[in-house]
Amino acid sequence: MREIKFQGRGGQGVVMASQMLGLAFFKAGLYPQCYSLFGGERRGAPVVSFLRVADEKILLKCEIKHPDELLCFDESLLNTDEIRATMRRGARILINTADPPGKFRTLSDFAIGFVNGPAIAYEVGLGSVINTAMLGAYWRLGSGLPMDYLEQAIDEMVPAKTALNLEAARHGYSEIILEGH
Repeated sequence: MREIKFQGRGGQGVVMASQMLGLAFFKAGLYPQCYSLFGGERRGAPVVSFLRVADEKILLKCEIKHPDELLCFDESLLNTDEIRATMRRGARILINTADPPGKFRTLSDFAIGFVNGPAIAYEVGLGSVINTAMLGAYWRLGSGLPMDYLEQAIDEMVPAKTALNLEAARHGYSEIILEGH
């Protein structure tokens, strides 16, 4: 079973991203289980969402405390001590950042992907919503599955600007910088 943690801020599309990723894995024939934690639903407030994915039905209903993968939509929320305490060496981490990879040397024990989600979102015309760019980058970092499944999930779940969101996902997939793989 794969356990994935998403962290970001309200308005970045974190919860929607976890749901779209769950649907993509479902379309690939896997079993997803998704849930989110957040306080007052306001823009800018920290948001955490979780996704489990397995080859068979998931009966587990407890919190994910030691994720295998982390998608960080806002690098200001990265806590190196927490990551080291909760994630195994070699775990995958995707960081939304415009900074060079060298800034994250303290995480060199992990397989890390870097993507500039806002640059992609603005380039394709999505404004500040980065979730599909992040999902495209994640798909290359860790899915091991054809991109078609993610594209089908985006097409099904994104009611507006679908073509732009698909383009953002493709950019994220091709523009991710991979370290430690």
